[in-house]
Amino acid sequence: MATVDDLKFQEFDDAANLLAANPDATTISIDEPVEIPKNQHSHLQEPGREEDDELLGTDDSDKTELLAGQKKSAPFWTFEYYQTFFDVDTYQVLDRIKGSVFPVPGKNFVRLYIRSNPDLYGPFWICATLVFTIAVSGNLSNFFIHLGKPTYHYVPEFRKVSIAATAIYAYAWLIPLALWGFLMWRNSKVMNIVSYSFLEIVCVYGYSLFIYIPTAILWIIPQKVVRWVLVMFSLCLSGSVLVMTFWPAVRDDNRRIALATVGTIVLLHALLAVGCLAYFFDAPELDFPAPIIPAHNGT
Repeated sequence: MATVDDLKFQEFDDAANLLAANPDATTISIDEPVEIPKNQHSHLQEPGREEDDELLGTDDSDKTELLAGQKKSAPFWTFEYYQTFFDVDTYQVLDRIKGSVFPVPGKNFVRLYIRSNPDLYGPFWICATLVFTIAVSGNLSNFFIHLGKPTYHYVPEFRKVSIAATAIYAYAWLIPLALWGFLMWRNSKVMNIVSYSFLEIVCVYGYSLFIYIPTAILWIIPQKVVRWVLVMFSLCLSGSVLVMTFWPAVRDDNRRIALATVGTIVLLHALLAVGCLAYFFDAPELDFPAPIIPAHNGT
């Protein structure tokens, strides 16, 4: 039977004595952190999924989006709710404008520029600037065409501002709304790896219209060949941004539906550019009647 001394706790002051008694014992120091191999849970990445991972985002971006979703959003009837849509700085807007003017092949515009912080500041002011640029340039083009004709009297056409605003803002909001609804409907039938929110689609369309601002200024040149070359060049740049952005969202769908969707996006984009050029700049010249000079009576 064990004595009282055997049941007492013993203090092990000298670890060397224990190691001498059992040299094969494993020791762990609480001062040194236990290193876990980094590649313990890593998996081999398939080469065919690199593009998908790029479109979906990295783990850091996913954590950022999850943290952003945990933030309490203000009610939609308050000013703070809409203030978040304009929370961008000048450098972000300029970076997104450069990305829309100089698209990089194989890169997703939303993934590179928009997804971290979609905004309405850039699209709103780009559309507003384009409205006044087209209206003013159309009036100047009409003035230069008829300049020097004695029967022509310049009258500013302010109605062009309202017509341009209706066409551009309807395109920049209604087309993204229809496209967002279509993508949501197709995603319920075909699971795509890439999906966009309505705000992200509005950002893409808004920033893609920036190239038409300098183009509208150059449309003042009274040469139809130069104008059509400019509109085709601008259409290729801005259309490529839309194609590279929305093709990953529909490529997993039926082949005909995917091609028809991308073709419709490019067609509507081309109709806007050609329609603005034809209505505001290539309007037929008016035949002004010769002034009637009253005959003087010699008597």
